[in-house]
Amino acid sequence: MNATGKAAEKTTKKITEKTIDINCDMGESFGAYTIGMDREVIAHITSANIACGFHAGDPLVLSRTVRLAAENGVGVGAHPGFPDLMGFGRRKMECSPEEIRNYVIYQVGAVLGFCKAHGAVLQHVKPHGGLYNMAAEDETIVETIAGAIADIDHNLIMVCLAGKNAPRFREIAKKAGIRVVFEAFPDRAYTGEGVLAPRSSLGAVIKDPETVARRAVMMAAEGMIEAADGSMLTLEPDTLCVHGDTPAAVDLARSIREALQKNGLNVIPMAQILSLGQGRTPS
Repeated sequence: MNATGKAAEKTTKKITEKTIDINCDMGESFGAYTIGMDREVIAHITSANIACGFHAGDPLVLSRTVRLAAENGVGVGAHPGFPDLMGFGRRKMECSPEEIRNYVIYQVGAVLGFCKAHGAVLQHVKPHGGLYNMAAEDETIVETIAGAIADIDHNLIMVCLAGKNAPRFREIAKKAGIRVVFEAFPDRAYTGEGVLAPRSSLGAVIKDPETVARRAVMMAAEGMIEAADGSMLTLEPDTLCVHGDTPAAVDLARSIREALQKNGLNVIPMAQILSLGQGRTPS
């Protein structure tokens, strides 16, 4: 085979290879309080969702985390949430579409500013906590978030929950003219309805690295996962999330990545997945 033929074979292999992104919530320390093990986790992930100050984080933490991600070749993402510092953004809030829109623009703008300061590129926007969970079941909130992202930069990627509502979310992204990827959570239990089990419920957060790694492979390779009631859910995710604020975050991230690669999955940032034509683009 000549050089051209070998190059074509290599390119074909790269495009047809199954890919997945590993994202992690980061930059959640605040002032004198340290939350998460960002410097240890960063080596095992490919995209970082960085707190913007509303649910966690502050300007110093935000700056350090953007720089940390950029220096490690990890995709930088904004992680906007409700203005709920005491509740860590996990409580649901009744906010108008105008409020949500401006909350998102304000927080994404903060991350974008530090990206420019550190020569980094902002890759994606992933809502946090209560805002994320409400958006998973409310199209109006998704439309509001998508519109806010589009007004900032059409090149940004919106992250949504994989599962039953993915087709509709894809249409919303298409209408807004932005790209979308779908996310699954190997360290969280799912209800039979295909949404994340409330953190207050027994077994909602899964902490055993072997169990989480096994779930990650099933999600990424088969596009499926078993719900808490024993039913099987179809997810087909582009990215898997590891929660950085759990005590075992480093072990979980390492176990997930090793298991994925052992099973032939190529772990790369979500923007690269979309560039290969394997993600859920709005086209």
